[in-house]
Amino acid sequence: MQIHRSGSVLLTGAVAVALAVTALPAAAQAAPSATAVISEVYGGGGNSGATLTRDFVELANAGSAPFEVGGLSVQYLPGSPSAGSQWQVSELSGSIAPGGRYLVAQAAGTGGTVALPTADATGTVAMAAGSGTVALVSGTAPLTCKSAADCAADTRIVDLVGYGSAVVREGGGPVPGASATASVARAASLADTDDNAADLAAGAPTPVNAKGETSGGGQEPEEPGPTEPGDVRIHDIQGTTRVSPLDGTSVTGVPGVVTGVRASGSRGFWIQDTAPDGDPRTGEGLFVYTGSTAPAVKAGDAVLVSGKVAEYYPGTGTQSLTQITAPRFTVLSSGNALPAPVVLDARSVPGRYVPSADGGSIDALPLDPSRYALDLYEALEGSRVEFADTRVTGATTAYDEIWVTVKPRENPTRRGGTLYASYEDQNTGRLKVMSLDPARPVPTANVGDVLKGRTTGVLDYASYGGYNVQATELGTVVDKNLRREVTRKQKKNELAVATYNVENLDARDDQAKFDTLAEGVAVNLSSPDIVSLEEIQDDNGAVNDGTTGSEATLKRFTDAIVAKGGPRYAWRYIAPENNKDGGEPGGNIRNVFLFNPQRVSFTDRAGGDATTPVRAVDTWKGVELSASPGRINPASPAWADSRKPLVGEFAFRGKPVFVIGNHFASKGGDQPLHGRYQEPTRSSETKRIQQAAEVNTFVAELLKADRSAKVVALGDFNDFEFSPTMKALTKGRALKPLIATLSPSERYSYVFDGNSQTLDHILTSPGIRRPDYDVVHINAEFADQASDHDPQVVRVKVGGGFWH
Repeated sequence: MQIHRSGSVLLTGAVAVALAVTALPAAAQAAPSATAVISEVYGGGGNSGATLTRDFVELANAGSAPFEVGGLSVQYLPGSPSAGSQWQVSELSGSIAPGGRYLVAQAAGTGGTVALPTADATGTVAMAAGSGTVALVSGTAPLTCKSAADCAADTRIVDLVGYGSAVVREGGGPVPGASATASVARAASLADTDDNAADLAAGAPTPVNAKGETSGGGQEPEEPGPTEPGDVRIHDIQGTTRVSPLDGTSVTGVPGVVTGVRASGSRGFWIQDTAPDGDPRTGEGLFVYTGSTAPAVKAGDAVLVSGKVAEYYPGTGTQSLTQITAPRFTVLSSGNALPAPVVLDARSVPGRYVPSADGGSIDALPLDPSRYALDLYEALEGSRVEFADTRVTGATTAYDEIWVTVKPRENPTRRGGTLYASYEDQNTGRLKVMSLDPARPVPTANVGDVLKGRTTGVLDYASYGGYNVQATELGTVVDKNLRREVTRKQKKNELAVATYNVENLDARDDQAKFDTLAEGVAVNLSSPDIVSLEEIQDDNGAVNDGTTGSEATLKRFTDAIVAKGGPRYAWRYIAPENNKDGGEPGGNIRNVFLFNPQRVSFTDRAGGDATTPVRAVDTWKGVELSASPGRINPASPAWADSRKPLVGEFAFRGKPVFVIGNHFASKGGDQPLHGRYQEPTRSSETKRIQQAAEVNTFVAELLKADRSAKVVALGDFNDFEFSPTMKALTKGRALKPLIATLSPSERYSYVFDGNSQTLDHILTSPGIRRPDYDVVHINAEFADQASDHDPQVVRVKVGGGFWH
């Protein structure tokens, strides 16, 4: 058992004996797949002595139903990754038929004479012939793991193959025998036992695409682009629902004018028909996906496009993006006028958000763009839109994105954001904006600033944020001088208790992060007496080597607070069991109490550790904790792979106060607000409700022993004030959520997708009367932020023998 104090580590119980054990390296193992697997990997394409001109990865579907790969990716890592090695990503689209194959072409070399069959997806990765690792990944964000053990913990990995001498592989060893002339391929049965060496073997490369085609005797000549318009128009492709009636069919000579070009990432261009059909449900714009090839077109080109219509789902639960894939196109003329953009404003965007399908898919529902905002945006998918003088509701991100609202009066916050007020009251005017011109990225802006003038672009859809505008013309940011708040200093007879999510802070972070967070505590929070911290990691962060202590991290943080004019804080925490509390693998995230020993004392009681539950003990002196610090029922299934609440007993001016630091389970896995399932399922909520019940039960035990006990429960609860989680937490009026004491325009501590919302809370027991509560806005609304959460503080007056 370890109770950590500033400057010391206490060991109790049996004498600790350190045993040196040399562990065998663990293998990366996704759950054995009965559907999609990596069936063949070849990195020798174009090498000396090779026959094939390109590297490739072949996927297969061992299941009995089509397997959707839209939103998935194939990723490659060198066999012996260095510190600077990164996973390289190739995005996928479409699906794999039952028993079928799917071919991902990679980089071409200078040798070889035989072309691959037509690829189903194309990347640019130059894979090594003799050694490497390939992963099939749910999502397109690059993996970060570089060891077999770390990759084994990443649930995004659907399947993984290590060949040659690869460090990252499944099972006892990588597949041997890969070379310039040999691939590694899975057995015909497609069996996946999570042992690469047993499941795959080296042999001559045999790439097969989704059509069942194999390599021919040379590079097939490209089919020429169309020369005459066909019978199909863009509005025929888009149809009156979210899914094209021509999905999966080939089209020829579709006419349109190029309205925008995306030359990086998911490359392609948008076309729009200049002769619309007049039906507001049928869109006139469309994306043409060119894969890894930068399209040789420019805005204003009149084109004819042939190819295959496909619905691309960019992520789990998302709506789809209708596009033409494997295109062939002809430029007929250039310099043509672009279609007039549709104006988006408070009059044109409906007040209702999306139709209901009672939790099912809305894909087949007829669009009603005059009634629902998401139906309007779907009908305008791929079309030119325009808005003017919009307020910024989400600050510029590291990805050069910004959120605006085209409805300036929709649920405004006091500082210029847009409040997320309930599950039923969605903000329909929010749109994400990014620039199509790399030379002119979205300018830096904070919440409340104004994007002045006209912004024009193409309406697109992505997994992160849903509908967005790919801007070809950007307005100018008008700085509204948003300032970081500074709360008042507590009075001599006031106990100040704060919560602050410091976003995965560990001792390896830059000093600038420590300094900015420290200024938030010392200056903006005015040095509270107690600070409950969330997301303190162990001292080496995501290095997964068994380290669980946070002494160096907390020493740097408290030193930085002193340097910013704050007090010399002491700390208490309980180190988690290695990799048992969720968060970043190896990071061992935990809750921590800082306290100012000049103002408040901590009541230390031995007995608390990572696995022992803390209890309320009724004594002749009043209620006490069985251990301080302690953890609430850590063996409960509610806390599996999640942070356990930290409970501490403090004394202020001779009066006891019990503080519970919380960090509930994240919202990961919930269906998106903008997705095809409506209403979206909040699957992660189940766990938070269980966690809330555990905290509520513990507080009830404290109050049963002493109904006037002073309890402050605070932290990142990862849920809204109107959520079932909060109802479970406050059951029986054991706790009062202080966010409800603020005006609605102040009820937020976090900004997500342009919505100002509350995930962090402070709650108090009935024995604390007239608390003075403040959310201190210093992070969430700013492009430059030390954390994505705003801290909060409550001040409680102690005088005359009573708490007020």
